[in-house]
Amino acid sequence: MRGPIGRDWRRNVKQAADYAADIRLHSGNPDYTRPIYHPPQEVRLDIFKKLASLYGEARAEEGLAEIERVMRVYYAHKTAAMIEMDRGFDPAGRFSERDAILITYGDMVREPHRAPLLTLVEFAKERLAGLFSTIHLLPFFPSSSDRGFSVMDFEQVDPAIGDWDMIAFLRRDFKLMFDGVFNHISSRSRWFREFLNQNPEYIDFFTVFSTREAVSDDHLRILFRPRTTDVLTPFDTLGGRRLVWTTFSPDQVDLNFQNPKVLFKVIAVLLFYVRHGADLVRLDAVTYLWDELGTTGAHLEETHIIIRLMRAILDAVAPHVALVTETNVPHADNIRYFGDGTDEAQIVYNFALPPLVLHAFQTSDASRLSAWAESLELVSDRATYFNFLDSHDGIGVMAAHGILSMEEIDAMAARVLDNGGHISYRTEVDGTVSPYELNITWWSAINRDRSDEDEELRVRRYLASRSIALALMGVPGIYLHGLLGSENDTRAFDEERDRRAINRATLDKNHLLRALNDPSSRTARVFAGMRAMLLARSREPCFHPNALQRVLHADSGLFVLLRRAPNGSAFLLATTNVTPRARVLSLKASGAGLPDAQWTDILDGSRFDGRDGPLELTIEPYGVRWLRAGANA
Repeated sequence: MRGPIGRDWRRNVKQAADYAADIRLHSGNPDYTRPIYHPPQEVRLDIFKKLASLYGEARAEEGLAEIERVMRVYYAHKTAAMIEMDRGFDPAGRFSERDAILITYGDMVREPHRAPLLTLVEFAKERLAGLFSTIHLLPFFPSSSDRGFSVMDFEQVDPAIGDWDMIAFLRRDFKLMFDGVFNHISSRSRWFREFLNQNPEYIDFFTVFSTREAVSDDHLRILFRPRTTDVLTPFDTLGGRRLVWTTFSPDQVDLNFQNPKVLFKVIAVLLFYVRHGADLVRLDAVTYLWDELGTTGAHLEETHIIIRLMRAILDAVAPHVALVTETNVPHADNIRYFGDGTDEAQIVYNFALPPLVLHAFQTSDASRLSAWAESLELVSDRATYFNFLDSHDGIGVMAAHGILSMEEIDAMAARVLDNGGHISYRTEVDGTVSPYELNITWWSAINRDRSDEDEELRVRRYLASRSIALALMGVPGIYLHGLLGSENDTRAFDEERDRRAINRATLDKNHLLRALNDPSSRTARVFAGMRAMLLARSREPCFHPNALQRVLHADSGLFVLLRRAPNGSAFLLATTNVTPRARVLSLKASGAGLPDAQWTDILDGSRFDGRDGPLELTIEPYGVRWLRAGANA
């Protein structure tokens, strides 16, 4: 045996499968000897009303019956232990300061002659346990393009990276987030092949036009899309050539949710993911879920109704599962996906955060970041923000519209180009193009790739930028390359000619471990700094996702947050210097709402006296201070 699983995995399939089933808490086969599940009447009525608002009352009756059937199938797979756990589940206690999410592909860490998912299991157990509560597995399904986001089969694990039992092993030590890539499906999927064959069951699974004349230029012009390509892609079918709606690429065909059968299939897939260990489901590009000519095609009310429907179903049969919405749109539209704080997503990607943090460090001025952070409000005790800086895509800038000027966004994009990155563009209503996404690693965005700056300063700047996402109200998410301080992968871009490939490099496990074990390497220094902050955060109640926060405007070069523990017992002052020069923090207790107390930095143990006078200290260049006052300071 090697590690927790061993190289003889394939020779012990039955043992592995039995263990996987045990830790998944769902039965591999449905138990129909128990009484079937009957949703409470209020749940049935709620589902019916939502279906009726989408499809009319006549179709809602049939739809309710089908959704009840799908819920019953799922419930029959639940073990008695799972049923009991869900019965006592408190949604207000879903998240805490101990929560942090690692974002990675299932095959991002590799070693020869081994399934990548097994390699990930061991790497995560060896290096990530205690730092992260949850692992977000980016799409691990068979795919034809876009690094997994052109899904060919929603219910299969790509055999090149592993299988469902390996994912279950990962769930021994971590909660899991799966991707619900429900906006579109691969043009090579079985569903789309059946459409091409004109199978009547699948003809209306996609939004289709017979001729270009059937779609007016005015309708196309008002569409809100993250691309510059044509939204209509021609395909040859058994019934002749058809134009098919493709929001993202010709290989990613939009599903037609105006057909209720599509919705029912997706609901079944959603519960299938829960059966296989999903604690959170990320609704990818959910903004564009409902396609309808004559509209912008983005964040329509029908989309919100579908999210509320999914939430209602999960709350009824799997309350431990949370929905996460991914919507790279202006901030005001983005936070609408919370609904009223109890009926849509439990977590919403905080898309304005990355460009505003980047802008602060590029300009040595945190004013815009501070003003925006001041607008963040406690959503509810059941929902919170997902605070991230980098991802498999890059740094979206749409959410910064209305916060930063277009001149400021263009200047930020120009710096990214100077640092070896790329820019993805979208077409505006007037036909012009504007930056949509900055394709670059976070290290290379914050630090010039070929800079003659001192490496110590570069690492300090990097860690300072990461500290902001860790201190802010919400749950932090860290991309694996962000945890390691990876530079741009220019070779991958040159080979694939895909802008996003620059931040999607796969890593050899042995090379990675050597770098992590070498204290002089950048990888080890970044990882050690991130580890220290994550551990400190996990022990601090003031970093509870819903702990109150207040922005203090002390100095334009400083980003200062005051957090207060939910029980009111402690305060924490999180300060980040976004400049290469030392700054003085001076705060009077009475004016800033600080307690008269001695403050202790939970990162290095330094003490500062705020009694009988102002709290005053010097923050070194790109310095971070997490100062705690209270009973245990």
